[in-house]
Amino acid sequence: MNATKRRQIFERLRDANPSPTTELEYDTPFQLLIAVLLSAQATDVGVNKATRRLFPVAPTAEAMLALGEEGLAEHIKTIGLYRTKAKNAIATCRLLVERHGGEVPQTREALEALPGVGRKTANVVLNTAFGQPTIAVDTHIFRVANRTRLAPGKDVREVEDKLMKVVPAEFRLDAHHWLILHGRYVCKARKPECPRCPIVDLCEYPAKPV
Repeated sequence: MNATKRRQIFERLRDANPSPTTELEYDTPFQLLIAVLLSAQATDVGVNKATRRLFPVAPTAEAMLALGEEGLAEHIKTIGLYRTKAKNAIATCRLLVERHGGEVPQTREALEALPGVGRKTANVVLNTAFGQPTIAVDTHIFRVANRTRLAPGKDVREVEDKLMKVVPAEFRLDAHHWLILHGRYVCKARKPECPRCPIVDLCEYPAKPV
């Protein structure tokens, strides 16, 4: 795929959704971090249902740490892998309080030092909470990048690195949200909705039914 096509793709995604954002509900960087930790192998809808109960009770790292692992688990038990997630979240809260004054750090190195926080989670927080031009590659973005040939790669890191190289700078801040929402609602895994896709003529998916 050439640079002209790539630019046109993001121009159209921007026209369709000028102010994209995450579908996770949060008020602070801390709440976003916890929501992303809880979202592994879970839907944003499911996470939001749990955090609507959790965040009023534990809106800060200090308050969540006071809940303890069992107390937190009780609030998030509707989410898959909730015991492991509770363990990681409490350990993360402890480090936030001990090392960062209860605040979420704004560097990748410090974020990835937190329990349960990998590159993808760090990218989401850096991008969505702190406005850094990172691209967190999840299953939706991986699929869209490969299917459209926007930035094909064998694994998520290869796709991320390619996207960071080929996405024009002016679109980099919002690229993560445009691509994830496009993959979630239009370029679906089993049955992509090509007839209503705004970039169908630019896409290089050989099996597109139009």
